Amino acid sequence: MAVDRDQVLRSAAALLTHKSTATMDEVAKAAGISRATLHRHFAGRDALIRALEALGIAECEAALERARLDEGAAAGAVRRLVREIEPSAALLAFLYTENQLFEGEERDAGWQRLDDRMTALFRRGQDSGEFRIDLTPVWLTEALYGLVGAAAWAVQDGRVAAKDFETMIVELLLGGAIRREES
Repeated sequence: MAVDRDQVLRSAAALLTHKSTATMDEVAKAAGISRATLHRHFAGRDALIRALEALGIAECEAALERARLDEGAAAGAVRRLVREIEPSAALLAFLYTENQLFEGEERDAGWQRLDDRMTALFRRGQDSGEFRIDLTPVWLTEALYGLVGAAAWAVQDGRVAAKDFETMIVELLLGGAIRREES
């Protein structure tokens, strides 16, 4: 019987986003395969995490495409982005806390591509006068990652309703980012 690698990754993602300390045995069980089969596909936890990273980056890049970041007002593009990224939010929240992905020389270039596109969106919002200029586009990008992660965890834990995901993030982020007329 052939093992569907994508299904194994999605099972691992589902487990690890709920229990980040899960063992490879637990991951194999969640995927419905033996530990030996899991190890044939992923030599160890690091290889599994790197494969999940590639999946998360690909899903985020697809969300960026679907959000059409260059169309319309920047605030509308941020709202579309949050809406499109929601299905991958738990995986991104897990990856965002995996320090091994961001240390040393092996940082995946995909993160930089994501950062560059989001930063460009916030810069566009500043250039158009929609967003405050005293908050850097890099900081607004990091804030967006943080809010997506926090909202994903809050929804997962049942502390907030899933239907409020987009509103919670967009209202807090843009409420703080929107440029106010000086009195």
